[in-house]
Amino acid sequence: MKITLLDSETALWDDFVLRQPSARYPHLCGWKKVIEESFGHSCFYLMAKGNGVIHGILPLVHIRSRLFGSFLISLPFLNYGGIVAAHAEAQQSLFDFARDLATERGAAYIELRHEAPLLDKAPTKQHKVTMRLDLPDDPEVLWNQLKSTVRTQIRKPKKLGFVVRLGGEEELANFYEVFSANMRDLGTPVYAKKFFTSILKHFPASTWICSVLMNGQPLAAGLVCGFRETLEIPWASSLRRYNSLAANMLLYWSVLKFAIEKGFKRFDFGRCSPDEGTYKFKAQWGSKPAPLHWQYWLANGHQMPDLSPKNDKYQLAIRLWQKLPLFVTRWVGPAIIRNIP
Repeated sequence: MKITLLDSETALWDDFVLRQPSARYPHLCGWKKVIEESFGHSCFYLMAKGNGVIHGILPLVHIRSRLFGSFLISLPFLNYGGIVAAHAEAQQSLFDFARDLATERGAAYIELRHEAPLLDKAPTKQHKVTMRLDLPDDPEVLWNQLKSTVRTQIRKPKKLGFVVRLGGEEELANFYEVFSANMRDLGTPVYAKKFFTSILKHFPASTWICSVLMNGQPLAAGLVCGFRETLEIPWASSLRRYNSLAANMLLYWSVLKFAIEKGFKRFDFGRCSPDEGTYKFKAQWGSKPAPLHWQYWLANGHQMPDLSPKNDKYQLAIRLWQKLPLFVTRWVGPAIIRNIP
């Protein structure tokens, strides 16, 4: 099995991805352009080939940071990644090549964001799940499946005259206004707006933004990505000071309704930890947890990384970040978050 780097065979790469049941939207090669344009990281998109046919793929991004070190990850900033292979030989060949690449480039570890535990002996984290909901064919059926307390919260912003808008780049300003404010409130550096601009540019037919507005002001917004029969919401936020108005409930109902109307069969609420409030929020819509397996190769003497905001050593920085003016976090944040996968 020969391992080569993706060059001009983008159509063949995506054709392979679309035929593999275990592949997810981050495996599409358009994300290589998004990451290179938005963050400037080196990307290594590996293909296992035999007789001129692709048997497996592994997209890797090399992140080098004075603060967080050097590592290869598949894929940063996204919920999924890792190896997609048609058989075990291709899988092992890709892993072996990635290990050699990491050694050559001085990386402390490789992180593969798998759903299934593909690598039997690899160190593995199971700290996250993703929440998925099978969708009916009619929004009314889903509405009737929701608990009365959930329906009441959805009706509240409707009665207040909130407006829901669905679109593409024309909704980006609304989305980023809410998203950047919420990230500051969480104590997390925010992505540059150009990251989302690049996503919309490279995936115009499968990416949408939903905004919920009160008197023209955005209170909640989310960006959704479609892939095959699944619509996922990797980024969503609402303004905390307006939580009592339940704009986020109208946001999620609107994107669920949109997913059904567009013919999607499944909605992916994204990853969370079972002990977090976001888990309960996602579960109230009827979604069920699916385990995630983040698997690692570790260079000699290195341990699995812990870049979680729950890590005690980041708590002071988080509290200080929450106190910064919004314009400062929008300016400084992108330079920091580009190295936090």
